[in-house]
Amino acid sequence: MILRQQFIAAFAVLFSFTLFAGTAPAVAFDFFGGGGGSATRANVTFKENYKPGTIVVKTKERKLYLVQKGGKAIMYRVGVGRPGFEWSGKNRISRKAKWPGWTPPAAMRKREPWLPAYMKGGIDNPLGARALYIGSTLYRLHGTNKRESIGKAVSAGCIRLMNADIEDLYDRVKVGARIVVL
Repeated sequence: MILRQQFIAAFAVLFSFTLFAGTAPAVAFDFFGGGGGSATRANVTFKENYKPGTIVVKTKERKLYLVQKGGKAIMYRVGVGRPGFEWSGKNRISRKAKWPGWTPPAAMRKREPWLPAYMKGGIDNPLGARALYIGSTLYRLHGTNKRESIGKAVSAGCIRLMNADIEDLYDRVKVGARIVVL
C-alpha cells in the first residue's frame, strides 16, 4: 500500500511539472532514492554565445552547462568551492580518468593532516567514478556519492557532480574541450 502511495505521489509530481512547464522532464527522476536516476541533470535552453562542447560552470548558480547545438545545453547541478576556495577562469580539459586515484595537494594535507598521501580509486575515493582534469591546475570536475554536497559551496575548489552525472559528462566531453568557470 505504501509503495502504491509513493508511486501515485511521484506520478502527481511528474504530471504537475509537465502541466506547469509545458514539457516533460528530460531526465529520469530518482523518486525512491534507490539508484540510477538523476534529479540533478536536465536539457535546458541556453542562449549564451559559447560553441557546442564548451563546459560553462556558473558557481553562483551551482550549475554546470554542457553547451549543445541549437541554443540548448545539458545542465548539471554541482557542488563548488567553499568560501576562500572560489575561483574563475578559462582553460581546457587536459585529461580524463575512470575511478581515478587521488593525491591530496600538499597545502590540503597541511590543513587536514589526517588525509592519506594517496588514495586508490574506488567508491570511497573523494574523486568518485570519473574525473576531468582542468589544464595544469589542481582543479577537476569529479564525481561524488555525497548527494548533500550538490548545490552547495563545500569543496576545496573542485567542481563536484553526482557519480551518475560525471559518468554522463565524461562520455560526452573530449580531452581538449573548453571550460569556462564564472
